[in-house]
Amino acid sequence: MILSFGIEMLGCTSAIVAGYATRDGRPLLWKHRDTGEENNKVERIEARNGSMEYIALYNASDKDCREAWMGYNTAGFAIMNTASYNLKDDDVKEMDKEGVLMAEALGVCRTVDDFERFLINHKKPLRVEANFGVIDALGNGAYFEVNNHSYTKFDLKDAPGGVLVRTNYSHSGRVDEGMGYIREKNAEVLLAPHILAHDITPATFTEELSRSFYHSLLGTDTSLGGERWVIDRDYIPRRISTASCVVEGVAPGEDASLTTMWVAIGYPPCAEVRMARTGEDGVPAELRGTLPSGHSPLCDEAVERKHLVFPITRGSGSNYLDISLLFNAQGTGYSQILKIKNLDYYSKHRR
Repeated sequence: MILSFGIEMLGCTSAIVAGYATRDGRPLLWKHRDTGEENNKVERIEARNGSMEYIALYNASDKDCREAWMGYNTAGFAIMNTASYNLKDDDVKEMDKEGVLMAEALGVCRTVDDFERFLINHKKPLRVEANFGVIDALGNGAYFEVNNHSYTKFDLKDAPGGVLVRTNYSHSGRVDEGMGYIREKNAEVLLAPHILAHDITPATFTEELSRSFYHSLLGTDTSLGGERWVIDRDYIPRRISTASCVVEGVAPGEDASLTTMWVAIGYPPCAEVRMARTGEDGVPAELRGTLPSGHSPLCDEAVERKHLVFPITRGSGSNYLDISLLFNAQGTGYSQILKIKNLDYYSKHRR
């Protein structure tokens, strides 16, 4: 039971989208982050000792920014991960170095091919069990399903409809092991009409999928049902969700400097979106760990709302959310109000 609980605690839902499947012809890399670290921040890491400048999502407690959980660099190379639980094939004990590996890759990789060489040449064991999603300024994208000594590549060029989705199992791993099968299906169903219309945008992820309480196995959407209490299980947003981030790459002919990361920090159904870019002052102060606690001000605001949505702390009460605070017939739910606000922000700041 303890092992099962631990696995469920660590997760993410993610996608890579080819430029031809998006509204503006720009590839997208999305990560809806689930983690036991409630407070996140975004920071800029300056170029040093031959490495490139990059921005990335970090745990607020990571004072030295050693573990990047999603980000991109000045070459337009972007990376994120989802934990996998059906790839490990050895007895290596010291694991969970995905964040360290991604921080290293952001400093040195310019393309998807660079990242593949990075994996091949890196010292083994890698101490990871994960699906790494990457895109670059050339329009390439891929998932690399990686364990300590090997990897399997899934190229975006081969993806039906130009979209790849991953949660917390690897398609190349052991069958029916791992987690996130229902969440993966949730994402596929929600994306299907957008794939047909070729109209996916960053807001499709931060304002639709990361706020959706659609459950593919049950065929229900509890945000529409008028209930008050909902069991927090197998939706894309979960109590442990801490950010929804989308890196928007560049279209053919555009400069890599136009790459942008859109960040809904904190519990995504309660979060505001901000645009972050490389360069001096490219990351808004409200996303950075500027508070005395090292927290992001915007993340703290979202977490405060989340605690109202999950008000029961005794017994198993943390498994239940008051969805009427997110969605209601009056249109005054946190998620409803913030979605309108965020869509307005997108309209004013997107290229």
